[in-house]
This record gives sequence, structure tokens and C-alpha cells, in this order.
Amino acid sequence: MLVLLAGIFVVHIATVIMLFVSTIANVWMVGSDGFRNVSWGLWLQCNTTCMQLSVNSDNEPSLKAAQAFMILSIIFSVIALVTFIVQLFTLEKGKRFYITGAITLVCWLCILIGVSIYTARFTGSLPGLISSHHGYSFILAWICFCFSFVIGILYLVLRKK
Repeated sequence: MLVLLAGIFVVHIATVIMLFVSTIANVWMVGSDGFRNVSWGLWLQCNTTCMQLSVNSDNEPSLKAAQAFMILSIIFSVIALVTFIVQLFTLEKGKRFYITGAITLVCWLCILIGVSIYTARFTGSLPGLISSHHGYSFILAWICFCFSFVIGILYLVLRKK
């Protein structure tokens, strides 16, 4: 049981770190305009220098929503990690980590909404690019989505021994 707790804790820390990286890094989409590589994410568009991501007025609320949900997912993931540590030392034996599991599943839902909005509105949406594909930040966000779901379910099932 101790090995399972340690494994869940390590995966949860890795998920928090990957969420930070995927939200901060501007490599959600990578493309080429014929002369140089261009990458863009939630915040900036980068080629040789980075500048503010320019979107049309129709997509600006969607970008703000994706940014907000990814930040919320980080916040809920950190809160769940702290809650797990608190519950680990204060919870009575035989009880389950319901609060930690619920917060982790809220984090999972925020990741789902944020990445889905980005996928629906911004995948391949910059004109003038010859080819584009998803970058590592986008892939990390989906990996965090899977990890947070599994961790949330495990927290709900897990009992303190």
C-alpha cells in the first residue's frame, strides 16, 4: 500500500509539473511559413522573436477561456496535492481520500474544457502557414488529462491503511 501511495504521489507531482510546462510554453502548434518555423500557444506566437498571439475578435473569448481553464487546472492540481498530503496525516485509518479525488477530477474537467476549446478553435487557424502540427505542449496537456483522471479515480478508491 505504501508503494501505491508513493507511486500516486510521484505521478501527481509529475502531472503538476507537466501542466505548468504545457500552459507556459508556447509550443501548442508548430508550423512553417516557408522560411522559418513558427510556434504558438496560449500566450505568444514565436518565430525568431515572440510577440502577443493575435487572434480575430471572434476567437478572442475562446482563447481567454482556454487560458483560464488551463490556469484553473494548475490551481486545482496543486490544491489536490496539498489536500492529499494533509489528508495523509490527518485522515483516520480505513477512510478514503474523497476530497482529494474530487478536486483532482475538477482539475481533469478543467483540462478537458481548456484543451477542447483550443482544439476546436485554434488548431491550424493561423493563415500563411505551409504546414502545421501539434507541439509538445498540446500533447503534454492531453497526457495530463489522462493522468489526472486516473489519479482522481485512484484517490476515490484508495483507503488509508
